[in-house]
Amino acid sequence: MFDRLEDLLIRMEEILSELQEPDVANDQKRFRKLMKEQNDLSPIVEAYKEYKTCKQTIEDSLQMLEEESDEEMRELAKEELNDAKARVEELERELKILLLPKDPNDDKNVIVEIRAGAGGDEAALFAAEIYRMYLHYAESKRWKVELVECEEIGIGGMKNVTFMINGNGAYSVMKYESGVHRVQRVPETESGGRIHTSTITVAVMPEAEEVDIQIDEKDIRIDVMRASGNGGQCVNTTDSAVRLTHYPTGIVIYSQTEKSQLQNKDKAFALLRAKLYDLECQKQHDAEAEARKSQIGTGDRSEKIRTYNFPQGRVTDHRIGLTLYKLDKIMNGDIQEIIDACIAADQSAKLANMNE
Repeated sequence: MFDRLEDLLIRMEEILSELQEPDVANDQKRFRKLMKEQNDLSPIVEAYKEYKTCKQTIEDSLQMLEEESDEEMRELAKEELNDAKARVEELERELKILLLPKDPNDDKNVIVEIRAGAGGDEAALFAAEIYRMYLHYAESKRWKVELVECEEIGIGGMKNVTFMINGNGAYSVMKYESGVHRVQRVPETESGGRIHTSTITVAVMPEAEEVDIQIDEKDIRIDVMRASGNGGQCVNTTDSAVRLTHYPTGIVIYSQTEKSQLQNKDKAFALLRAKLYDLECQKQHDAEAEARKSQIGTGDRSEKIRTYNFPQGRVTDHRIGLTLYKLDKIMNGDIQEIIDACIAADQSAKLANMNE
């Protein structure tokens, strides 16, 4: 591990040197590549420099304890020694985490697809609430959200809704939301006052660039039509809706949220690329099923990941055994604590795998 860290330290010095070259600023592609590499390496290099400083502090403190006779100075040396040893242990763990193989999709934007499952209208209402939860969360991160498609029901619910989140590192955070979300409550549509259980599914897909997925024109049928539905933000009244049919997979994409046919077409193709890329990623994950078992956030989409219990004001994430009694805040977008816990559990599992 330390040989690799020394190599990264040298590489950082090379990058800083290259960035000083006068011709680099004129080559935007090279400049962006170097800046990205610098940003990726900075947390590792800074942690490693601090680690080396702490190790030197330990050596200096031990030497002082051997040579120094003044009791006050010896106490000071002992304090510095203990602090440095504790920090070294923390930094060793931090460095192991920082050196874990990075998901190549982590920096990408995401496309999120929410679908009502079991529970009829109540599931559709919950799907709309989870959609709003993610909107509030994205707003707190200052991410941009674009609606791609949705199918509403008259009472304010959504049978399905698909949207794009544009933000630095969006996939690295949102990927932990994929799976089945379950709600337990007395529905507004229920007169008997009985608690019902309904489900929705959330699929989080990394945005795929054209270089990631090549789509052959002959594999696609494009239909243009007038937007339709119950009205509201998801529907317009011009002949601008676009439907894509991908023959090899049978995937059908319908986009009608924009007034412009061209914009709807762009969104539809972005969603199709994401779905095709996601299929490729799933195939790769299935081929690495054993390695995947211990990881959080890359599991089967049919897995029940979370329960929202309204009578008890409780949210439970079943993957990591986390229960929080602040349902109102969570439904208002305050999901960072859950995501942080998922990230920590994922990192711990990967570290345990490395040590086996």
